[in-house]
Amino acid sequence: MKFVSFNLMPYSELPPDFEEKYPSVWVTPPRSLFDPERAHHMYHDYLDELEFSIEMGYDGVGVNEHHANAYGLMPSPNLMASILARKVRHSKKTSLLVLGNSIALYNPPIRVAEEFAMLDVLSGGKLIAGFPVGTSMDTNYAYGVNPAELRERYYEAHDLIIKAWTNDEVTMFNGKYTQLRYMNIWPSPAQRPHPPIWIPGGGSVETYDFSIEHKYSFSYLSYFGYKFAKKVMDPFWQRAREIDGDMNPYRAGFAQIVCVSESDAKAQKEYEPHIRYFFQKCLHVDPRVAEAPGYRTIKSLRAGLRSQFDGTRRSAADILRSGIGWKELLDEGFVIAGSPATVRERMEHLAHELHVGNIMLLLHIGSMPKELTFQNIRAFAEEVMPHLAPVFSEWDPSHYWPHGYGEPKQEPERALAATGDD
Repeated sequence: MKFVSFNLMPYSELPPDFEEKYPSVWVTPPRSLFDPERAHHMYHDYLDELEFSIEMGYDGVGVNEHHANAYGLMPSPNLMASILARKVRHSKKTSLLVLGNSIALYNPPIRVAEEFAMLDVLSGGKLIAGFPVGTSMDTNYAYGVNPAELRERYYEAHDLIIKAWTNDEVTMFNGKYTQLRYMNIWPSPAQRPHPPIWIPGGGSVETYDFSIEHKYSFSYLSYFGYKFAKKVMDPFWQRAREIDGDMNPYRAGFAQIVCVSESDAKAQKEYEPHIRYFFQKCLHVDPRVAEAPGYRTIKSLRAGLRSQFDGTRRSAADILRSGIGWKELLDEGFVIAGSPATVRERMEHLAHELHVGNIMLLLHIGSMPKELTFQNIRAFAEEVMPHLAPVFSEWDPSHYWPHGYGEPKQEPERALAATGDD
């Protein structure tokens, strides 16, 4: 198994009555709640946490893109990734995951090709490039893209980026939304033909097929836990069987909230307030901006309705609205928390239930302070990760993960000057 220390970088000091007083954490939260001085400290704490994860030997560190919200303060994950790239380049193990850039929002999308190429070179060939379609809140409401055009723009942006990365000659691109007479990115990516590509999705049938047919890794980024994820991951693997039969678990990933402590009881005491901050405030979304009409395709709507009314269990949203207790959060899989032994057992169960080799670990969540997050990062790295790393060892992850080329070679004169020797 491969483990990514993933950080959403939320605004962690929303008022106690936020969810009662304000309609949404996304699209409409008033800017009067944002304190730049406090956010300055949050940003640097989050970067410290990710850099500590590199030191602790995680397989990857991850960032992502969202807009107009207090749920995640990263409208540009590439800025954060560029800071992390300098530390990643020295690591023998850790890759840099940007999951990712919402490529339909960039005009022209060649900007993504250029910036990801820069990150790949900066990190020493250790970038994983994420291409999300983007939530409706980000793409349709915050950035104003017509939902009927969104997926078409996404496909065209993907084709442009791949062409820019894989052509060594000056070329052109003549699409419906973007026309470029001279397409010639400098720098080119370090990895050839391009960095591994991961596609985050929420269960769209088209996203399944797109990932499988292009041999990209599909990632389900849910905060409702692995039990609810079965309804998304089982159809993905069914499509994989139908399309190419490749059941490599590294072609799929999943995000899970994980909290490790000395005991199960202590885990609740330490982490529960911060978990509740996340579910009550960071997931507080006004239904009026949750999903624009036309964002979801007819095929995906049909599949979603079948899943919603199959009678097997309540939806995750219904459970959260009902006033869920700590025990139910654990029993339903929203959170994996407890002693190292408890977390190891449940994480291995998750891996086999979903057949996923890549786990995006939310080791910081909600209002969790830096000291507690460091404890969580260290405990998982030392007491959980070594036990789970051999899971799926019979499968080859190399197509979905970068190899890197280490430190750039120095010319003798420059190397001598760097040491200060005569």
